[in-house]
Amino acid sequence: MTNVVRVAAVQAEPRWLDIDAGVEQVVGYIADAAAQGVALVSFGETFIPGYPWWIWLDAPAAGMQYVHRYHQNSMTRDGEHMARIAAAAAEHRVWVVLGFSERAGGSVYMAQAFISDTGRVVSVRRKLKPTHVERSVFGEGDGSDIQVHETPLGRLGALNCWEHFQPLTKYAMYSLGEQIHVAAWPSFSVYRGGARALGPEVNNAASLVYAVEGQTFVVAPCSVVGQAAHDLYCDTETKRQLLLQGGGFARVFGPEGTPLGEDLAETEEGLVVADLDFSLISIAKSAADPVGHYSRPDVMRLLINRTPNSVVVEQAAPALPRFVDAEELGRPASVPAETG
Repeated sequence: MTNVVRVAAVQAEPRWLDIDAGVEQVVGYIADAAAQGVALVSFGETFIPGYPWWIWLDAPAAGMQYVHRYHQNSMTRDGEHMARIAAAAAEHRVWVVLGFSERAGGSVYMAQAFISDTGRVVSVRRKLKPTHVERSVFGEGDGSDIQVHETPLGRLGALNCWEHFQPLTKYAMYSLGEQIHVAAWPSFSVYRGGARALGPEVNNAASLVYAVEGQTFVVAPCSVVGQAAHDLYCDTETKRQLLLQGGGFARVFGPEGTPLGEDLAETEEGLVVADLDFSLISIAKSAADPVGHYSRPDVMRLLINRTPNSVVVEQAAPALPRFVDAEELGRPASVPAETG
């Protein structure tokens, strides 16, 4: 692990429901990040093929018009599109944490891929519990998706969006010794001025608190809603008012809460780049380490089930009883009846 690591959080509008254009966009940002000396570049929640904003704007039945297209433009974890992104990571020697909609059979999942600077897909995790109306589109992850990876950059983990409001999930991640955490967000554009829990103040606070609670650097990519999203999803003035343009609030925070990097305007596309000085982690942990000296395991502990959830579990058929004849038992095959 090096002492200082340069990272980048992408703030951009996805190429909505277009997997090929989305991959090209991701490859371009990997090259841009490498040109700035970045060692790790991160993308927002379901950056490919974009967050399904229709779920917040109308009834589920109205959203069915997008379902097939969204499914067809979602990536698999081991297909040609992932291979192209992994090749770009290897070409530019950059680690990538990519938010994408993962297609697996007939279902899709809110996934994050960890891709090394050699082009290896280290792992893919899925959001444990899609939030609110997201459950009308996406399936769930399981305990095997609570992951932190040992990398040359440091111990690297990631969560999606409102997983940062799940205290037990966060504590499980802290216990794995994260040093760099990617907090992926879709955009803070919906219901602005109404439901403050969906806005930038609350959600940026969640990223900040995660950094301070876990004494880890938090890299928080956040996508943008632009005219292309309005053209696709907003066919009424009401929908245009519900889904405002902008919403890009990519941030980087230090382990003691320091804002790092230079923020972009919420409608601007680009990279928030920051240098992470790992000496700050030990300083932060000396004050409060919730899984170390600041814990009370004699009072409270966390139980994690890491077993993958399989929808089909095969069980061998029980052995049938075998009838043994007398010869196998070492006795005559037949015993003559006694005669009197």
